[in-house]
Amino acid sequence: MSKLIEMFIQARRAQSGGGIGFIGKNRQAGKPRAAAVVVTFATPDASLAESAIKAGADGLLFDWDGEQKSLEALKKAIEAAQTGEEKVISGLHITGGYDAIDRETFEHLKKLHVAYVILPMHAPARLLALQVKDLELVVAVPMQAGDMYPIFMRNLTAFEGLAAVRLDFDLHLISDLTIENVLRYRAVRDAVRFPAMLNVESDISEADAYTLLTLGVQAMIITANKSSEKTKQSVKQMRELLERVYHEDKDSKESFGLTPSSSRS
Repeated sequence: MSKLIEMFIQARRAQSGGGIGFIGKNRQAGKPRAAAVVVTFATPDASLAESAIKAGADGLLFDWDGEQKSLEALKKAIEAAQTGEEKVISGLHITGGYDAIDRETFEHLKKLHVAYVILPMHAPARLLALQVKDLELVVAVPMQAGDMYPIFMRNLTAFEGLAAVRLDFDLHLISDLTIENVLRYRAVRDAVRFPAMLNVESDISEADAYTLLTLGVQAMIITANKSSEKTKQSVKQMRELLERVYHEDKDSKESFGLTPSSSRS
């Protein structure tokens, strides 16, 4: 099982302080949540990365423009995060420098403990063929108008080796979404079929969370703040919200007999 998939699954399970599977021995205890929490960084920051993991983030995501000189800062950030979680799941959103990226580049990223890379739709298709063991590929999927767009996006299944997608949907005003809006987003989400990660604001409400979860996402991506304390607060707030939503949804389904109650034999 891939590390990303394992991260998604573990978020929905109760976690002891000892950890399970690839989860490191320092993983803090936690309740099941509706989705994993991933913190994204525009630039690598060791102190912020460590704070995010110690606050309970399931994974990290860093922007990378393809410049080799910036990888040293990335290395330090991942190493700092590993002091809070031995086998933290770290990823790179590659934003440029595609012409210089080859298999050797991906091999080097793996040595830095990068577990996955996210490629935008305008990245060269040849990068999807650079499959390196233990370095997973994710494609960013934007939302576009048109009834044929979900059918077009369904063709992503032709690319072997994809582990997940990141939904690049503009969801800043979640409370203003109509039922029709959500159905259009859902049509694209269902078309891609892979496990999905979604960018959200860290201060979304419980109602917002329920709306977003109708899209069937496995991870919420929030942006790191400029201070360690505020980053910790954002992570804890999102974890608590996703825990609450998970348990309320589970209790609701049990009350209607849709899922077996844990008290039943």
